[in-house]
Amino acid sequence: MTTPANGPTGPVPTMFEAIVRQLAVTATYNKGTVTIAPHILYTRHGEIYVDAVTMERDGKPPREEKVGTFKMDGLGAPTLTDTRFTPSSLFEPAAEKYEGVTLMAVERS
Repeated sequence: MTTPANGPTGPVPTMFEAIVRQLAVTATYNKGTVTIAPHILYTRHGEIYVDAVTMERDGKPPREEKVGTFKMDGLGAPTLTDTRFTPSSLFEPAAEKYEGVTLMAVERS
């Protein structure tokens, strides 16, 4: 699945769309391939970060569910997938680290 040709492209717009539509994203990270469920995009020290649940790393599911932090600059070629996700109960959108710096976050139904 790709972003429509008439819409913005690039890593950040891809992440925005993934968060809004609750779609997983594949990317390269630390020389491996990850599939993540992005929950929030925010800034810290002038850099953009995404907190996400890792669904797969190099084709294998993680041992336990957790919300990890990824620097956007470190995620290579983020690409939308057709895989939908449900926001994790571990995600705390009201956490202090997100105050005043949130760009977009998933909405719980």
